[in-house]
Amino acid sequence: MSIAIIFTNKNPDPWQAALKIHLPETVVEVYPSIKDYAAVDFILCWKPEPNVIDKFPNLKVIQSIGAGIDRIINTQTIKEDQKVTRMVDENLSNDMFEFLLVAVLGQLKNINLYQQQQAQKMWLPTNYNSIKDFNVCILGLGTIGSFVAGKFVALGFKVKGWSVTRKDILGVESFEGEQEMSAALNGTDILINILPATRQTENILNKNRLKQLNKDAFLINVGRGEHLIEEDLLSLLDEGHLSGALLDVFKVEPLPINHPFWVHPKIQVTPHVASITNIKSAVLTVATNYQNHLSGKPLKFEVSLKKGY
Repeated sequence: MSIAIIFTNKNPDPWQAALKIHLPETVVEVYPSIKDYAAVDFILCWKPEPNVIDKFPNLKVIQSIGAGIDRIINTQTIKEDQKVTRMVDENLSNDMFEFLLVAVLGQLKNINLYQQQQAQKMWLPTNYNSIKDFNVCILGLGTIGSFVAGKFVALGFKVKGWSVTRKDILGVESFEGEQEMSAALNGTDILINILPATRQTENILNKNRLKQLNKDAFLINVGRGEHLIEEDLLSLLDEGHLSGALLDVFKVEPLPINHPFWVHPKIQVTPHVASITNIKSAVLTVATNYQNHLSGKPLKFEVSLKKGY
């Protein structure tokens, strides 16, 4: 039995070295340099090429190094006896909150507006809001979303949260299901999307929903590019209903050089960096899951293939 690392556009060497420290007696190889595909029962992956797992006849566990697993379940044919696990790590949640805090405060204190004015050499001081004046709504109250919501509450923000099923988070007004989506969006100044990518959440950020936000509301998308109808966002920005957007995820990554998001004055583009897996802490989860797999114990953070998260 052995582990295979399958990464696309990511250096596998640090992961291989870290796993050899924590699992010194385990063979850890990097695809495609696999000596015996039949010996591999556990793979560690990041954006694997389509149907690559078919090459491993005895594969039992597919471990993602990211919080999302859509890049796996949408590109692979997963058998009934194969399990998929995602990465849950405190560093992922902390990094996400810190990234979002910068984005929210930039909007709160008009930094985004001043960047636009700087490009035009304009000196126009503008009154800004305080934390207690801003209504934040978070779409997606999973592990990361719940953590982020609690942190914003602790800072004094008024926070609403929406998810498929209602969550009980101290200080957060919680909404669930399609029937309560409008109630969650109404009165929102900053909308943060942290939803997983599923068939149900595809195109959830559309014109009809975004128009329910307060005028001059700000959108932050750190979920997936598939959540957003790009033309709808551009339309609402140009109409003046939304004041701006920070987008960290896109339908096509890297974002094509001719994409209108690059040059739109009200859009900030970041290269999918809101929350990056920390090898030192994440490798402990991988090693634990491999040992649990060998001993027949439940895997940590196993996902439901039916739900997609």
